[in-house]
Amino acid sequence: MKNALYLIFIIVAFQLGCTKPTDTKMAGPEINSDNLDTGKVLPGSDNSQTSVDWAGTYFNVLPCASCEGIETWVTLNPDNSFQLKTNYLGLNDAREEIFTGKFEWDSSGSFVQFKGLIGDAPGKYKVGENRIWHLDQDGKQIKGELADRYILHKK
Repeated sequence: MKNALYLIFIIVAFQLGCTKPTDTKMAGPEINSDNLDTGKVLPGSDNSQTSVDWAGTYFNVLPCASCEGIETWVTLNPDNSFQLKTNYLGLNDAREEIFTGKFEWDSSGSFVQFKGLIGDAPGKYKVGENRIWHLDQDGKQIKGELADRYILHKK
């Protein structure tokens, strides 16, 4: 009798374990062509826009071919507005430029692009934890021995 009860228990447990869940909340999100690799940031996605405390002011002295360096402050605000302030060192310390406007996140949620006229800078930055990377004219991360000088750190 005891063996029969164990056998029934095992059969019932096996059948319950092999049945397909009917509650879609338990089954997880449905994967289809509408949400697969579209470049859209899906709710719950981990990226700089959703997972990093990105709002704040960042600073570094960027390399300059015709001066001692470019003091650069970038402020990213939660309302997607920005302020870019530059000061060219060694030429004329009074040459300070300030640009303000709005920025947009790219579809991956990892890069911001400034909108409007901002001088000769591309206005595109990769966003990370407590730092942003000033990108080149093509929107690519700068490589080489001066690469660290293009990383602005959060103040």
